[in-house]
Amino acid sequence: MKSVTIFLNSIDKVKSFVNTLAGFDSDFDLISGRYVIDAKSIMGIFSLDLSKPIELCIHDSDNMDEILEKLKPYMV
Repeated sequence: MKSVTIFLNSIDKVKSFVNTLAGFDSDFDLISGRYVIDAKSIMGIFSLDLSKPIELCIHDSDNMDEILEKLKPYMV
């Protein structure tokens, strides 16, 4: 598992982020305070406070380098 900090400060960024994650079979969680949300859930993401950076946990991925490369636009 690897954790990175991301920032999703617009609706378009959230949509693009979810579409990027949908291309991978791995599990992704977003952690904001005491809330843990499935990062592939657009409704779940909108339930978080998007004015602050959020922690993204990437679980058990064989292609971690490819995932991190695709997530660069969202990382803080």
